[in-house]
Amino acid sequence: MPASGRRVGMSLRLRITALATAVTLACLLGLATVAGRGLGPLLTDAVDDELQEALGGATRAVAAGAAPASPDGLEVRVLDTAGGPVDDGAPPALTRAEIRALKAGTPTTTDGRGSVRWHGAVVTAPDGSQRLVAVGTGLVGQEAAEASGSRWLLVTALVGSVVAGVAIWFAVGSALRPVARMRRSVRRLAPGARVEVPDAAAGELRALADDFNVLLDQQDATTERLRRFTGDAAHELRSPVASIRVLSEVAVANPDPELSHEVHADVLTEAERLSALLDGLLALARSDAGELPPADSGDLVDEVRAAVDRAGEQPVPIVVNAMTGRAWAAAAQTEIELVLDNLLRNACRYTRTRVVVSVLASRSTVRVLVDDDGPGVRTEHRSKIFDRFYRVSDDRARTSGGAGLGLALVGELVRRRGGRVAVGESPDDGARFTVVWPRAG
Repeated sequence: MPASGRRVGMSLRLRITALATAVTLACLLGLATVAGRGLGPLLTDAVDDELQEALGGATRAVAAGAAPASPDGLEVRVLDTAGGPVDDGAPPALTRAEIRALKAGTPTTTDGRGSVRWHGAVVTAPDGSQRLVAVGTGLVGQEAAEASGSRWLLVTALVGSVVAGVAIWFAVGSALRPVARMRRSVRRLAPGARVEVPDAAAGELRALADDFNVLLDQQDATTERLRRFTGDAAHELRSPVASIRVLSEVAVANPDPELSHEVHADVLTEAERLSALLDGLLALARSDAGELPPADSGDLVDEVRAAVDRAGEQPVPIVVNAMTGRAWAAAAQTEIELVLDNLLRNACRYTRTRVVVSVLASRSTVRVLVDDDGPGVRTEHRSKIFDRFYRVSDDRARTSGGAGLGLALVGELVRRRGGRVAVGESPDDGARFTVVWPRAG
């Protein structure tokens, strides 16, 4: 086991070779078994061909009134129709059933002291008598030949599978060699570099290289976002911490009760700002990790009215235009509260005379529109306003705006539930923020 403690399984090359060799061995053994079983009938067919040829010559000789010749290794007998010998030879070792089969032209095999294969035919002699001409030969050694042939077929199957396994091993190694080179090149890639894409002939390798480069692009983008997020978070945290430290030093250096009260009030403001910033960062981190609460259904009409109540006294009025009935959103109640609170806080910060909140519903979605009559958001900033720590202009500076996490949290929470967010122009020439959630069943 390597030092990393990970278990190392079989390599792809070994798995492919083992599987292909096993399949090849099974196929060859099956073929050898079938061929071994067909070896006996094949030998018998060869004997039948030889006997049939000799029988033809013997029947012609008997029909002409001559004594048939006996070729080497064959026995030729001339019998009457009852099976008795008429060729001055000993009675043949044939049963009545076998005599009847030979007269019918059916080959038969005797199982006496040795297997003998017989072919027969009935011929009319010149004197008009019927004669049974029988030609036979012993099948000595056929069973041994069958067994030996079967063994050799099995041995050939085993040797063939081994040869095939070796060939497959080298073939797979040759096919995977470009993949191994690509893997080594990926390990040696410098930051920002990409895998060299093979030519169009290597279709699979080209697709693999493209996928590697897409993955590297995503990794670099994620790393850049993390680096930027970390830097921005550190920058944003440094400001309230520094303010609290300076105010604390002022309070220590000047123990005047009246000044101390003012300093404590400023410290409380900075602490609340720091707490809100940390809460936003924590919520975004949980969202990035996928730690979202279960998506229960929340009624947007009630949630909007509750968010207006939470906003408390504002310099401008908040008008709610809600539909009658229910508008259930497929999101957790805590998410809906965070989204509405951030949108109302943002609208109240920049509006001049009023904020209008509208709730709309369709068969598949529910929407919340938050309109103000402030300076609005210019077109070039609308695609980035939901990015983290992004500020549109000086109007959204730290003196009048937040840390740039509220709208980022809104976009993140809504998109995680399959919804969408957008910013446009309101009827009062201000900003209109639109949030769309899937409607709960």
